[in-house]
Amino acid sequence: MEMKKRTRSWKYPFLLLSGVGLSNIGDWIYLIALNLIVLEMTGSPLAVAVLYLLKPVATLMTNVWAGSIVDRVNQRNLMIGLDVFRALLLVVLPGLSSLLAMYALVLFVNMASSVFHPASMTYVTKLIRRDQRKRFNALRSLIDSGGFLIGPAIAGVLFLIGTPELAIYFNAWTFLVSGVISLWLPRLGKKGGEENSILSVALLKEDWAVVRTFTNHHLLVMTIYFLFGLMMVMAAALDSLEAAFSKDVLGLTDTTYGFLVSIAGAGIAVGALVLTWFGNHLSTKTLLTGGGLFVASGYLIYAFSVDFSGAAVGFFLLSFALAFANTGFHTFYQEWIPVQVMGRVTSIFGVVESVLVILATTVIGAAAEWVSVKAAVVGGAGILLLVTLSLGYANRHWKERQVDRPAV
Repeated sequence: MEMKKRTRSWKYPFLLLSGVGLSNIGDWIYLIALNLIVLEMTGSPLAVAVLYLLKPVATLMTNVWAGSIVDRVNQRNLMIGLDVFRALLLVVLPGLSSLLAMYALVLFVNMASSVFHPASMTYVTKLIRRDQRKRFNALRSLIDSGGFLIGPAIAGVLFLIGTPELAIYFNAWTFLVSGVISLWLPRLGKKGGEENSILSVALLKEDWAVVRTFTNHHLLVMTIYFLFGLMMVMAAALDSLEAAFSKDVLGLTDTTYGFLVSIAGAGIAVGALVLTWFGNHLSTKTLLTGGGLFVASGYLIYAFSVDFSGAAVGFFLLSFALAFANTGFHTFYQEWIPVQVMGRVTSIFGVVESVLVILATTVIGAAAEWVSVKAAVVGGAGILLLVTLSLGYANRHWKERQVDRPAV
């Protein structure tokens, strides 16, 4: 009887994880295939690099208003609509012959994904019981790492039996199936008594004021939120030099570099597996602080490495710890950001993070060009360590002071 009850309680979380996992695998296939399509069309690495700029640009274009919609509509229905919308766009993508038209369509796909993120975060917080959240977040990390490993492998098989265009169609199918799976999830009501309103400049100003007021009233919670985001910003900036560092500084071949990336995927998978088994025995504070510090340590080992073995140790450590840090952050976020404002908080802080990603990536890229790749990576890893130390300090004070969950 107890086993039946437990299985029923995990029915919806497992459905949600299935949809997330399927779309995550599709995302990796789409990313690899799209890079190949654009490179084949243009022969230009710069044209491929533009694809990576479209994601933060899409976030800047949507997150100003996305949270206002997310907090006022049924999130499950919004998620289904966005999955179907992205599937339809991807069906059209392989037939385009103009590079500008392709960029425009990819921008719309990324904009839909930028709206999907706060919607799914809010829905997950409503659906998953508090005592299930750590395990759910650990399983989600495991599924994300599985997508990282399985997605490129499936892409390789699809390229063998077909073309990159076939891989794009496969990704459209994963979005569509993810939307169908979401139909089986419960239609959770809105909380907080928000009424649907027509999106306007006045409404956006009002919502920004709500987020500003919430931030001022819960400064310590939002400081931790911001510092974790800053940690991920620096990680993204360092990742932009990953290929250059591996090939120019460490002298790795394409094959060896690919193996190094696989080690990172294995690190995330092992970390997520460990968390699935033991995560409930670790506090959110330990996951956030310990995970963040070990992520920084892994980047430092990688930055000071002189050969493949040193870089492999650093990659495995940082990716292993990233599973802990992400699970800690998502649990913290779900427990301390009220669902009434979650969409707006996620979207508005997402705008700030996107600006910082663009700035940090530009600065670290310029440093690599004007000084050296090694110096840029070492400097970036040092800044990342300072950020994680600040995160640990804020976490310690949050545990001492914060006793009641924030309210709007």
